Amino acid sequence: MVTNRRHSPVALMGRPAQTEFCSGWDVVLEYHGEGKGPYLIDLSHRPKWDIQDANLAGIQPLGVAIPEPPGRCVIEKGILVSRMNRTQAAVWQFLEPTVNMPQERPYTDMTDAVCLLALVGKEVFSIMEKITSLDLTSRERTAPFYLQGPAVHVPCQMAVLEKRSEQQVILLGCSRGYGQSMAEALLDLGSPWGLRPGGESAFTSCLTQ
Repeated sequence: MVTNRRHSPVALMGRPAQTEFCSGWDVVLEYHGEGKGPYLIDLSHRPKWDIQDANLAGIQPLGVAIPEPPGRCVIEKGILVSRMNRTQAAVWQFLEPTVNMPQERPYTDMTDAVCLLALVGKEVFSIMEKITSLDLTSRERTAPFYLQGPAVHVPCQMAVLEKRSEQQVILLGCSRGYGQSMAEALLDLGSPWGLRPGGESAFTSCLTQ
């Protein structure tokens, strides 16, 4: 059977040590010489859905309730559900290799339209301070939480999953057309902290700890 190949909007410089072919995507699980991070990880192949409905309380994507109020996230069973505003939520899926999007009217598949990057490791917040004025370290916000705003002047979605000093995890989503420029800007500005390309396994290991 011929599978249509799908292409990430991001090409990270590095020599893959382990890869897999998943749902039409070539996915790097690990790079040679990854070290201890911090890492920039391309997750653009992961299923991403948008939900819009006047009654979000009545919708549970893959059995996960949409949190309230806007700005809150919940992560269960490898599903991250973020409340964007009164009528809109974002669903990003990580652990299962393939998940079919529910076919009900409120769902829109954003997988190919959105570039999704993860920053994992120490000093991630210091790196993010270089590209956005959003306050990702506010003591008033408990992880996980969700923000929308500019990063290097590009409209972005950001989800902070972990704020511990020894392990920080931030997801950054933007329009596909900005993906390569965003990745290059992050690697350049993150070079003083040793930011380098990482494989998907460096991210999924955080979810299963």
